[in-house]
Amino acid sequence: MLSKLSLLKFCFAVAVVGLLWTAIAFAQDSSPATIPGKIDAAVKARVDGIASYTVTEHYTLFRNDDQTHAAAEMTVKTTYKRESGKSYEILSESGSEVLRRMVLHSILDNERDINKPGVREGSFFTSSNYLMTVEPGGVQQIEGRRCYTIDMKPKPKPNSQHLVTGTLWVDAATGEIVQVQGKAQKTMPLVTGKLQVFRKYTNVNGFAQATYARAESNSFLFGRTVVTIDYRDYQIVPRASR
Repeated sequence: MLSKLSLLKFCFAVAVVGLLWTAIAFAQDSSPATIPGKIDAAVKARVDGIASYTVTEHYTLFRNDDQTHAAAEMTVKTTYKRESGKSYEILSESGSEVLRRMVLHSILDNERDINKPGVREGSFFTSSNYLMTVEPGGVQQIEGRRCYTIDMKPKPKPNSQHLVTGTLWVDAATGEIVQVQGKAQKTMPLVTGKLQVFRKYTNVNGFAQATYARAESNSFLFGRTVVTIDYRDYQIVPRASR
């Protein structure tokens, strides 16, 4: 049996260790002033580090207030190559042919255009494309990770229609993207108001990759439309070290 004095010493030691680990965690966090540079470095490491990848994407489209029954669905195998961008193989699709053609296929066409070499750089979440301000409040937990919240506004550039006005959450230690939410600058045909977007990321083989996305729009033709995308089965080929 431990004496009361020994028990107090043990509890004190546990508390000290806990404080020590907390201090280490905070010490590993980047300061707010260095976060934009950390974000740029993390994006560059991802772009430079990946030669190619494949991923299976499942698109689900909902209309109006029905968020249970899909109006259209599509499963796609996406292939990314650093030298050429993205290509798509539709594995399956169901539901409204009109919605698939005018909404889901249009999303693929838009993604294909954005990811062309020489174009995709203009859509990166970096300080060259955005004015980034770390919001007050310190670090918060997002998806189990310590994150800074970044207010981002697109810089006026020729291809700024590919950018988003909103909020970015990044890993406090690495600057790696964890989550993004906002309104797209680009206006879509038949869409009233700005397209609202949300995307989650996770670390896959050392690189931040999307795992879930959601886009919501309103149009004269289709009313309220919500498209969700689930990403799975990443197969990443890193670039050879030089």
